Amino acid sequence: MGIAADFITIVVAALFGAIVFQQFKQPIIIGYIFAGLLIGPHAAGLVTELHQIELLSEIGVALLLFALGLEFSLTELKPVRKIALIGAPIQIGLTIGYGYLIGRYLGFAATPSIWFGAIISLSSTMVILKTLMAQGWMGTLSSRVMIGMLIVQDLAVVPMMIILPQLGVGESGLPLLAIAALKSAIFLALMILMGARLLPWLLKHIARWNSRELFMLSITAIGLGIGYATYLFGLSFAFGAFVAGIVLSESDYGHQALSDILPLRDIFGLLFFTSAGMLLDPAFFLSHLGSVSLVLLLILIGKGLLFWAIARLFRYRNIVPIAVGLGMFQVGEFSFVLAKVGLEKEAISAEMYSLVLTLAVISMILTPFVSRLGGPLYSLRKRMFRHEPFQSVNLPTAGLRDHVVIAGGGRVGQHIGQVLRLLRVPFAVVELSQQRIEACKEAGIPVIFGDASQPVVLEAAGIERARMLLVTVPAMLVALGTVHKARQLNPDLHIVARAEGVVQMEELERAGVNLVVLPELEAGLEIARQAMAWLQVPATVIQGYTDTVRHEHYRPLQDAGVDNQVMAILRHAKDLLELAWIEMPSESPVLGRSIGELHIRRTIGATIVGVIRREEFNPNPGADFVFHKGDVVAVIGDIRARQGFQDLIAGTEKSAEQAPAAAAPAG
Repeated sequence: MGIAADFITIVVAALFGAIVFQQFKQPIIIGYIFAGLLIGPHAAGLVTELHQIELLSEIGVALLLFALGLEFSLTELKPVRKIALIGAPIQIGLTIGYGYLIGRYLGFAATPSIWFGAIISLSSTMVILKTLMAQGWMGTLSSRVMIGMLIVQDLAVVPMMIILPQLGVGESGLPLLAIAALKSAIFLALMILMGARLLPWLLKHIARWNSRELFMLSITAIGLGIGYATYLFGLSFAFGAFVAGIVLSESDYGHQALSDILPLRDIFGLLFFTSAGMLLDPAFFLSHLGSVSLVLLLILIGKGLLFWAIARLFRYRNIVPIAVGLGMFQVGEFSFVLAKVGLEKEAISAEMYSLVLTLAVISMILTPFVSRLGGPLYSLRKRMFRHEPFQSVNLPTAGLRDHVVIAGGGRVGQHIGQVLRLLRVPFAVVELSQQRIEACKEAGIPVIFGDASQPVVLEAAGIERARMLLVTVPAMLVALGTVHKARQLNPDLHIVARAEGVVQMEELERAGVNLVVLPELEAGLEIARQAMAWLQVPATVIQGYTDTVRHEHYRPLQDAGVDNQVMAILRHAKDLLELAWIEMPSESPVLGRSIGELHIRRTIGATIVGVIRREEFNPNPGADFVFHKGDVVAVIGDIRARQGFQDLIAGTEKSAEQAPAAAAPAG
């Protein structure tokens, strides 16, 4: 079957690798890489068409950048434009110089050393994006800084592929560079002027046919087609796909395009990571273990410090420089492409090519683990340098005490903040996303910049003096970390958190949460309630249904702890005495009879407190109030009394037939 058999082998192996690493709660991309290592030519040798698989993996890179372009927002990246447009070129230049020194130390000549520096100057867009998504950091200021710098790095590949082969050629290479710059300018101008109008117009007409398959095919064809056209134009395939994504993101169909392209992107991304694993030669790694380990350590420390210093240079503070340094130290996927060009041009040796591949794959594997050190290192730094204040907005000058801490400044957190402000309850929001911080600032909400799962951030929010913590962040790892740290700092704190399911609810309960809310359950109940109301289901049936569903889903928390005894008493009291709205049947035997005539309170134990008739509310009707068809009656009583009234109006209660005609006290 040729390449088809190889494709199937890769997918099956990647599945097992992903399952194994998921069991150990590690990023599945590492499982993909190890799967590629096991089935590659240097191990089992199950894949024969390695070159073809590498070509397919380039589609994965293009689709990743296409999806990135669809998610790209000039508004969101506006705060990081300086570090992206100025800082990234500085980083590339400094890293090339740093790599040159490493190359000379390893014994490479001057030209190969420059190539080595250029190759290691690029970080991995694919690995960083996957890591940010897996760790729930997308949307934070750190992620936008990294994405902005990654975009410039990816754009820099094109001039690198033109300039580096001209090393030693002299001035003859300058015209080629000028031609490449001119081509890039022409392509961007065409995409901005024509694509911004033509592509949305095309998608508008395709969307009118209401064919999901055709729309997805159109999106894929646009992304890959423009990328390929860019390649034929002499530029980067992935660069063209990225620009196409940016153009589509500004249209009305950007969100649907993104949702349709994600599954295809993930499948081809799988090919990229497994093919990267296949390139790793264990024999080369073992025979050069010392030199590879040393160079890897030098790259990790050197690139990490460079990114940290540049972030600090552009006045980013708190956790941002640390997160950027630990997240972008690796050697990227475009380094493969650049190294292959160098090998074809005989500018680098086969030994250097193997070294670069080994460094790239191992650094990619290490990225998720190293990036997780950001929080602990930041906490350590804050303990050592307590004089540095947290970035905060709108906090009261008198400080916070007996207040509410809201972990997460998204829509939910901001809405809660607005309610607490109306109630004059002191509170503070902890948020890591600069965009949400700006939104809170505009809304006048007190907010502290930082990761709520870190003790120093919670201390800055005054968690020891707080009376309640509301965890609104959807990321489970962040929520659990926040709850654990808050419990350590304030054991008596009342904690309310959100969860995406029963399993997460139970985990949060074990972590010490007093009350867990299931947003999807509440939304589903409200939709069901509205639907049943429109279908004219009796109000008591609707209320009974919602109460039953809530009881079943929230039972783990309802049955636990002394803190819930009051809630249990209130629920019991609710069952003993509850208000129910009951609609009068069209054929009821009580129609035309008064409340006093029916002796409702004496014979049934229920009290009529209101009647809605023709959209007019009649509160506390007297004994002479006569029931009519279509009345909606408000009845207070225990469950037996409410059921007795329903039987009465339905004609199944004996007292309804035997009641005397004489007047009686008001019911």
